[in-house]
Amino acid sequence: MLAKRVDEIPSDADAWMFEPKWDGFRTVIFRNGDELLIQSRDGKPLNRYFPDLHEPLLRQLPQRCVLDGEIVVARAAGLDFDALTLRIHPAASRVKTLAAHSPASVVFFDLLQVDDRDLRDESFDVRRAELERVLADLQVPLHLTPATRDRATAQDWFTRFEGAGLDGVIAKAVAGPYTPDKRTMLKIKHERDCDCVVAGFRWNKDGEGTAVGSLLLGLYDDVGKLQHVGVCASFPAAKRKELVEFLAPYREDALQGHPWKDWQSEEAQADGRMPGGRSRWSGGKDLSWEPLRIELVVEVAYEHMQGTRFRHLAHFRRWRPDKAPSSCNYEQLEIVPPQELMSIFPERT
Repeated sequence: MLAKRVDEIPSDADAWMFEPKWDGFRTVIFRNGDELLIQSRDGKPLNRYFPDLHEPLLRQLPQRCVLDGEIVVARAAGLDFDALTLRIHPAASRVKTLAAHSPASVVFFDLLQVDDRDLRDESFDVRRAELERVLADLQVPLHLTPATRDRATAQDWFTRFEGAGLDGVIAKAVAGPYTPDKRTMLKIKHERDCDCVVAGFRWNKDGEGTAVGSLLLGLYDDVGKLQHVGVCASFPAAKRKELVEFLAPYREDALQGHPWKDWQSEEAQADGRMPGGRSRWSGGKDLSWEPLRIELVVEVAYEHMQGTRFRHLAHFRRWRPDKAPSSCNYEQLEIVPPQELMSIFPERT
């Protein structure tokens, strides 16, 4: 069951129930006696990456059930998505170490089946009531997401919990059934503006030399070093072709004095220091990039930061010829004070 983005929390509170939007790995968990499947959004098994969840799930879930939720890594100051991504490692020994150092949690927000009862055609208020009933005695690392019909409470979550790494608010139709692969939920996410240096670009897939795929973005840190913070992508086809001509003059002698010059080396690509360098996440994709002279500034929209980088793709707003690249620094970003995540998650025992 998926969500489509809207600009604001729906005002018809009687028709909707609201939940915090968790920033982790979406999962559907199947339990049948001693059999357990932790399944990713794209249908892949995740059991081997989260051995620390096996015993709690078997101990606390009903004998036969299917639940929808999110796997997260929670620390005192907020969710740690970087630590969560590290859990997907091919080496069993490394997975075991990470499970001890960065234990995972599951936040449940829907119930699809319990015992022999298929709940997918039931309304969400019925599913939520059953979810609360069967998970009434949950203990860490398993959690039941907060839910409310009060719009003011949802708005408070949207503002207050962003610093804890939550991604916004989800609205679910109270009378709606569970609709796999359909965007019948609503998501309200944060969006802000930022001026970034455009330090390079990548060609569009199957369009080398004719279409730009993404722009590589940079911000200066407090010691004056240009840090790679993410990419700006999702351009219309016409814009991709237009960018080829627009960027052409900035490609001339671009590597001369470029702050990321060393990232063209094989060593930098191997250890992931280049912008978006190859890793187990790249799936073998060609992530080579073309440098640009450090002269262009672009205004982009972004949702939130994960450490020193944009958590998601940034979106092109406009070119800023009136801005100097040196003005593109972290100081311009809005800093949201971290909300103590323990207001949602009790202390681990």
